[in-house]
Parts: sequence; structure tokens; C-alpha cells
Amino acid sequence: MTTRLPTYFVSHGGGPWPWMKAQYGGAYDKLEASLVDIKRQVGVRPKAVLVVTSHWETDAFTVSSNPAPGMIYDYGGFPPHTYQIQYPAPGDPQLAARVAELLNGAGHPAALDAARGFDHGTFSMLYPVYPEADMPVVQLSIRHGYDPAVHLAAGRALAPLRDEGVLIVGSGLSFHNLRQFGPGGALASHAFDTWLQHVLLELSPQDREQALLHWSEAPYARHAHPREDHLVPLWVALGAAEQEQAACVYHEESFFGALTVSSFRFGAAAADTAS
Repeated sequence: MTTRLPTYFVSHGGGPWPWMKAQYGGAYDKLEASLVDIKRQVGVRPKAVLVVTSHWETDAFTVSSNPAPGMIYDYGGFPPHTYQIQYPAPGDPQLAARVAELLNGAGHPAALDAARGFDHGTFSMLYPVYPEADMPVVQLSIRHGYDPAVHLAAGRALAPLRDEGVLIVGSGLSFHNLRQFGPGGALASHAFDTWLQHVLLELSPQDREQALLHWSEAPYARHAHPREDHLVPLWVALGAAEQEQAACVYHEESFFGALTVSSFRFGAAAADTAS
């Protein structure tokens, strides 16, 4: 009997935060606890993790295929030690080929990239979940243009991976306006998050898809996401579990003192299926 794994959309925080606790104090405690808890929710050890990363944009979907990915320090202005971080998780060329096969088979041209390393949307997010860095990890890019329908459809194409032991995680942020990353973003982040909670947790699968296709009409949508790159991974994660119930697995209204941010799971946790 195979175990169908849930999918996730997680707010991954800023930069290399797991390696900056002395600077941030307890600012990331709730987010870290939610990420640590993913292992319990999943209940089994996945064969690999597929990370849909908001930090990699391409014309066509592209999959990282290096068996030993390097590091991409895609941030600036942080302490010197954060440019020496290593997260030596292995890649998985076979999974990369499978991801490309599924996307190509569904009419979404996909390519492999053997040079791509781990960006901070991947390694900072995964470190609390799998600190041993022994879980095979493959990254999937998002497409330029940010078309919701295209990314939802890509998620549908990737749904078989859930029955093949692959944990699909969309890594972004539910609020991503760096110019308002503080008190100035309080109203917009709360209003948009309230809409997102309603859409994902209360609407039928058909209605929530329609709402997400028109996400820019949500309250304060463009204040919360001037560019929706950090929202796009949500669509892929949901597309891979589009008929299944959503759960909010992380929520706080005082992130960096003022911001409302959330993460979501699609599909049942292991504890739910066991009961």
C-alpha cells in the first residue's frame, strides 16, 4: 500500500534566517516550529522533496538535475558567515527526469539544468525540516509571466509524484512586499491573508481555483504582492492536490512585529489518515 503524501505551500522567511538566530532573536520561532512539524505531519520518510522555488524563474519549466547541487547565496547585506553556509543534500537526477517527463507529457515543455544549485528559498526552508541534509532534493522553476492557470495545470501534471514518495513543497511567502516589510505592511498583509484563508479553507475546490485565477482582485493584492513570484508556488502545490482539503499549518499576525503570514498544507496529514 502506498502513502499519498500531502503538498505544502510554505512561507520561507527572509534570507538565511536559520543561521542568524543571534541577530533575529525569536522572530522566526513560530515559522521554525511549523517547518519542524512538517516531518511529523508527513509521517513517513519521503523518497525525495520537490521544491517549487520562487527564486528561480525561466521561460519554460526547468528542473535541477545535478546529483550534488552547489549553493546559491541569492541575498545581499547579510553577515559574512551566511555566504559560507552549506546544505549538502543530494540531488536526484532520476526524479528530475521524472518531473520533466510528467510536465512534457502534459504539454508543458520542461528542461533539465545540471548546473543549478540550492537557492535560499530551498535551503533555508528545508534546514528546519531536514537538518541532516540527507534528503534528496530537486528544484522546479516557476515560469515567467506567472500565469496562474499554467502553474495550476503544472501541479496537476505532477500529482502522480505524491503516490511515488515525493513531497511537493511550494516555497514562497504569503506576503512579499519588501518595501513594506514591517509596520507599513500590516494592513495589506492582514487583508490579503484573510482573503487567502477564506479561499483556501472555506471554498469548494472549483470555487477556490476560480478565485486564485483572479487573485489580483483580492483586497490589497498588489500591495501584498507587487510581483507575484512568491505566490506562484502556491498554485503548483494546490494543483497537485486540487480536490483535497486545505489546512493552515502556520499563521501569525506579528511577523517582524506587524505582518500577517501563513503556510498551508493540501491533503491529509499522516495523523489524520491514521485515525
